[in-house]
Amino acid sequence: MKKIITISSLFSIALFIAACGGDKSESTQSAAAVNESPAAGGVEQYDPKRGEGKFKDVTVPEKLDETMAEEGKKNTFDVKCSACHKLTEEKLVGPGWKGVTSRYQPAWIMNFITNTDEMINKDPAAQAQLEICLVRMPNQSLTDEAARAVLEFMRKNDGVK
Repeated sequence: MKKIITISSLFSIALFIAACGGDKSESTQSAAAVNESPAAGGVEQYDPKRGEGKFKDVTVPEKLDETMAEEGKKNTFDVKCSACHKLTEEKLVGPGWKGVTSRYQPAWIMNFITNTDEMINKDPAAQAQLEICLVRMPNQSLTDEAARAVLEFMRKNDGVK
């Protein structure tokens, strides 16, 4: 019986080691593909000024949409954001919101609040905020409409009339 248990244990350990080893050639090929330049027919390199998300160009009107801003405050900021963010420059858990619309483009803000994890993983500006705050912003599962309303509330907070 001891012999069977010993052989089974050794077989399990060997299987575990084999499963963890993996094929190293695949990761080497992936790294090489990322480093190729577009001129050489490879994959385009990551642009550090690009965020990760579906919003590429968000146009906001000069005049504030008061109704949308109030909706962003009442339905999202008060419920999901105010526990971690202040409306001043003061950091709470996350950074203060004062001046955020002058520091970041509307598309970046909307990508960050709708696709938080990918932005933190790939965007240098989001990574810099993580280094300052030391806490990852949780994904709040906002709809595009809710994100746009929050952006409008941020604009109101920054003095847009």
